[in-house]
Amino acid sequence: MNTTSKSLALETPPLIAPRNFTDPAAAVAFLEELYFEATSFLAEKFSQVASGQAPTARYRAFYPEIRVVTTSYAAMDSRLSFGHVAKPGMYSTTITRPDLFRNYLTQQIKQIVRNHGVSVEIGISDTPMPVHFAVANDESVTVPQEGVMSYPLRDVFDVPDLTTTHDDIVNGFGFLHEDGSAALAPFTAQRIDYSLARLSHYTATDASHFQNHVLFTNYQFYVSEFEAYARQVLADPNSGYTSFVSTGNVEIFDAETEIPPTTKTPQMPTYHLKRADGSGITLVNIGVGPSNAKTATDHIAVLRPHAWIMVGHCAGLRNSQRLGDFVLAHAYLREDHVLDADLPVWVPIPALAEIQTSLETAVEQVTKLEGYELKRIMRTGTVATIDNRNWELRDQSGPVQRLSQSRAIALDMESATIAANGFRFRVPYGTLLCVSDKPLHGELKLPGMASDFYKSQVARHLLIGIRSMEILREMPIERIHSRKLRSFEETAFL
Repeated sequence: MNTTSKSLALETPPLIAPRNFTDPAAAVAFLEELYFEATSFLAEKFSQVASGQAPTARYRAFYPEIRVVTTSYAAMDSRLSFGHVAKPGMYSTTITRPDLFRNYLTQQIKQIVRNHGVSVEIGISDTPMPVHFAVANDESVTVPQEGVMSYPLRDVFDVPDLTTTHDDIVNGFGFLHEDGSAALAPFTAQRIDYSLARLSHYTATDASHFQNHVLFTNYQFYVSEFEAYARQVLADPNSGYTSFVSTGNVEIFDAETEIPPTTKTPQMPTYHLKRADGSGITLVNIGVGPSNAKTATDHIAVLRPHAWIMVGHCAGLRNSQRLGDFVLAHAYLREDHVLDADLPVWVPIPALAEIQTSLETAVEQVTKLEGYELKRIMRTGTVATIDNRNWELRDQSGPVQRLSQSRAIALDMESATIAANGFRFRVPYGTLLCVSDKPLHGELKLPGMASDFYKSQVARHLLIGIRSMEILREMPIERIHSRKLRSFEETAFL
């Protein structure tokens, strides 16, 4: 039996007393100071023992936290979906990467101070910081696998604990912290750190590049179109876009710079058209299937984007549709199954007016059609998402009957998953698909079947998604973040 942990005393960074703030910027600056102290301590100690020095103590540092106490049922602006707590009490959340979340934290603290007339307390929590996450942003440090070093890593440092990394807050399980305080934010620091690490792995880009508006696609063609659009706007000094980031964190700042080919394609190639304030557009090629859609949105959700929209291909289910027609989802038939344990299928996934109108306006602007004429190329209705790509090869009577009863007009493998996870994580969501085949009417997805109309519509499709995000960017976030996404007792932070 290894007794290393029993023989070592506990060593922590110097204790820093908590402080109260009404100035959001000062509060976030203090969070950054506390976080830097914790990560620097762990990185220094880890580097020492990794170089061969025998550990002289068990090393532990803690996440910083935000704590709020309210004593009255203050009358809130009923139009707001966030920025206030439901009832008097103590609320807290642990914080990671305050440098990455600076704008978000400043905004959320500002709302609390203004709406409740209270200060926020910034201090050190009692939640240990895993060493893996503490050194994650130091490229010179690599945390080895358990068993590689001469001592068990968990005997000397805290390591990730999946029992405390969960979605109980967003899933509405009545989560309380160990000290009895209610949740102030939808994710704990451990949960965020876990997703930041996963994002880097799956997308091959750093979380710092992600923008507030996210497009998902299941078709590689859109990547080329996205880069072409990026080069076009980077050539315009008045566009407001500052750079384009490709996989491997390759960043270009002008239209002429070439991007070297990637030597290793990540599972979900991701690209970022950036603006200085983070209000640009990120495109994620999630590939095919609801599992990928869930994985991507599970992790991107911790970045608290203002909107995410699916712009992929689908099967058209109506004879009146043509290849290349657009489908604007206003309801979803969920047969993807990947979220059944987190969000029961009986939970309705409502259409969000702000997203719907931005998509319809974008279609009008890009296609130059409007009103009744728009019905020639776009249909609004229910989109079904299924987890069996080759459902046509089985007995079709069951699926076809359900599709007909639901009034579905299109079928894919990702849209309902992305919308349902948007609902679950309180991220505004939407879907605009392009019909690529009609399996019920003999038009399968086969080479050579694409018409000129289809090809031109695919080229327009991404531009419509981009334009809809630009429309949303002009809206105040208080309007975008719908009250439809908030439950009875919500976290004050978005």
